[in-house]
Amino acid sequence: MSNVVPLRARAAPETAARATAAVVSDLVGIAEQLHDIGARAAGLGRPRPEAERTVQMVLDAVTAIERALDTITDGGDYTPF
Repeated sequence: MSNVVPLRARAAPETAARATAAVVSDLVGIAEQLHDIGARAAGLGRPRPEAERTVQMVLDAVTAIERALDTITDGGDYTPF
């Protein structure tokens, strides 16, 4: 049977959309937590240069999460339904 085309199993579009939406939700939650952590770190009473470095590193992490969200949502145009 040379005219048989082998098929590969693919996830249903709605399954892929749910998985993507779950990842987006997790990333948004992480970004919110990082914002809160940055605010708390700023108020720890540590020496100013140390506090600034700590907050900057947390903000860098937030930026990385936001870039990941931008990528997974195709620039913010993602609708999971």
